[in-house]
Amino acid sequence: MNVRRLIPTTAVAGAVGLGLLAVSACSTSDAAERTDDGRLKVVASFYPMQYLAERIGGANVSVTTLTKPGVEPHDLELKPRQTAELNDSGFILYLKGVQPAVDKAIEQASVAHKVDAAELTTMESFGTGGGHDHSHEGEDGHAHEEGDGHAHEEGHEEAGGEAGHEGHDHTTEGGADPHIWLDPAKYAEVAQGVGARMEKADPDHAAEYKKNTEALVAELTALDKDFEQGLKNTATRTFITTHSAFGYLAEAYGLEQEGISGVAPESEPSPARIKELQTIAAKDKVTTVFFETLASDRTAKTLAKDTGLKTDVLDPLEGITDKSRGDDYTEVMRSNLAALQKALGAK
Repeated sequence: MNVRRLIPTTAVAGAVGLGLLAVSACSTSDAAERTDDGRLKVVASFYPMQYLAERIGGANVSVTTLTKPGVEPHDLELKPRQTAELNDSGFILYLKGVQPAVDKAIEQASVAHKVDAAELTTMESFGTGGGHDHSHEGEDGHAHEEGDGHAHEEGHEEAGGEAGHEGHDHTTEGGADPHIWLDPAKYAEVAQGVGARMEKADPDHAAEYKKNTEALVAELTALDKDFEQGLKNTATRTFITTHSAFGYLAEAYGLEQEGISGVAPESEPSPARIKELQTIAAKDKVTTVFFETLASDRTAKTLAKDTGLKTDVLDPLEGITDKSRGDDYTEVMRSNLAALQKALGAK
């Protein structure tokens, strides 16, 4: 007896139909994750993540950022169109703890490849004065020497510190500072992790992602060395800034950050803090109060006027606008280096 003839015709038709539906579903999913010309759709939460996605992805990705130029990223509220962009993407790159609304939307998005940059390096906590309050246990390749300058251990490996970082008050869980991109060496660790994840998400172009990652890491390593050498010998090691975003940078190069406000740029300093900063400025021979491009400069200018100090821009690079001192991350960071050298009296 021909066993196959015992299978009802309707069952065969149903099986074929299910197969076609499965193929159709896969095709629809693949189409949603890619542009018409086959590029991987990438959504980045804000500029530091956008820069990594564009540099590593190159011609093989189409990058959309949720935070438009000129928008303060911490306060971003997503529109329905942006939520739809998240769900239609094939790769999401974000930094948990910076943008609570974004974190929530990404958590709910049904996307296979979601990468939190906070899991690709070691996060740290800093006080208003820039000193960190937990150890570097498990950290690869980022050692700080007290006194003049700093040292990075050779051979950055692909970072993979696992941690859950729930955002509140613009810090990660436990009060960790999210501004990891302001230390080029730490940013390079993140770049390595992003490159590896992008290779996994789009294996057909893995070799290109690897090549682009290596080029970017080399560029960031050179930038790190320039900061190290450029800030090695200075008249003072202390700088004052409105937004306490530069804890990683200060630690990496042996500097002392004194923030007018905390990690959140909108927080107001107390009268006691203002008086303390005036004392610090006199004691440490501070010359300059730094402000930034995306937040009010009122407090910085008031403090500078009351203490007879100069003002200048130190950009936390949360976004690029026509007011930025450079067209991309590297250019603005080099402008930051020049501003710090001038303010600190580099020799």
